[in-house]
Amino acid sequence: MQLISVNIGHERAIQNGKPSGKTGIYKLPTPEAVQITVDGIGSDFICDTKNHGGADQALYIYGLPDYEWWSQELGRELAPGTFGDNLTISGLESARLSVGDKLHVGAVIVQVTAARIPCATLAARMDDPAFVKRFRQGERPGLYCRVLQEGTVRAGDEVQLELYVGETITALEMFRDWYEPDKSEATIRRYLAAPLAARARAHKEKQLIKE
Repeated sequence: MQLISVNIGHERAIQNGKPSGKTGIYKLPTPEAVQITVDGIGSDFICDTKNHGGADQALYIYGLPDYEWWSQELGRELAPGTFGDNLTISGLESARLSVGDKLHVGAVIVQVTAARIPCATLAARMDDPAFVKRFRQGERPGLYCRVLQEGTVRAGDEVQLELYVGETITALEMFRDWYEPDKSEATIRRYLAAPLAARARAHKEKQLIKE
């Protein structure tokens, strides 16, 4: 696999998104080398810090096959960064990866922590009020990742996949579970055994307490 694009978003006004009226979802590719730290890309704007960003969701990654599928589905070409992804990678189908899988991107190592759940901001970005539903039906969620090894990346870097060894869940399972949660104790504990993002872990821990 190969890093096709590194995408950075700056603060921008948006209508029909989150209440703040601001977003960093409009990300554009950069040809320059970019420093990746445990906090992600320093110049990348994150507005909704309650649901995005942080050490466990430092980067959002999307695959070129997912982009190609959406381009055909929507009947128009979609450029890298359209979905708000920081890194666009060839040969990566996000639904197939699992929480805990690692991606070696040049000198940087990241670990999958969660599937992306769509919100009103994505619908506004796509100029389609029904896009949250379409994104759910498309089942190509993209991947939130934590940074295990910092470094510099740029478009063209080689990407290698290292599969997680241990009990885990796929990104697609996690995505589907958000909408139709399996609240059995066994399933919840299976989630909690995986190296989830802190937000996802807290959500599952609450379900366990309720059960």
